Amino acid sequence: MNLVPYRITICGLAELCRHNDAGITHVLTILDPDWPDPNDFRAYAPHRRTVWRFHDVISEQAGMVVPQAAHVAEILEFGRKAQDEPMDHLLVHCHMGISRSTATAIILMAQFNQGREGEAFDHLWNIRPRSWPNSRMLGLADSALGRRGRLVEAMREHHTRVARTYPDLAAALSMGERAGEVPHDFW
Repeated sequence: MNLVPYRITICGLAELCRHNDAGITHVLTILDPDWPDPNDFRAYAPHRRTVWRFHDVISEQAGMVVPQAAHVAEILEFGRKAQDEPMDHLLVHCHMGISRSTATAIILMAQFNQGREGEAFDHLWNIRPRSWPNSRMLGLADSALGRRGRLVEAMREHHTRVARTYPDLAAALSMGERAGEVPHDFW
């Protein structure tokens, strides 16, 4: 599946040490604003790294940096620039490798593949099945890309698939702020 001209790996902080010899050429780091920078990248070969800092939330909350349209615009700009420079292997990570990083990967895959939103989520399923892309980020991307809800609908189908396969993840999400993302027919 050639949705992007480079390999994508998605992981969480605890997995970074597993990829230091994987030929990573570019890294996208998405962490909470106050989280310390990981030391793991010292063991990586030279690479280009971009860091974004915002919380994994879907609605405004006191003391939280909510994903904004500007963050999605920066992800899309990264995707545009990636078309012009050699990039062989992109590592996208957040704290757990479940939400912000998977939303970022989907945004990059969807950016130049209009009408292939479902294929992007199929590819995500193949590389990171235990994933739950942040719905706020994908809603903002849907709007920025002019998808008229197609990206959000494909995300909902993916959330349903993941909820059925990983009910523990869906149950954990249903206990907090992300409960609205859990499919109603899951329970």
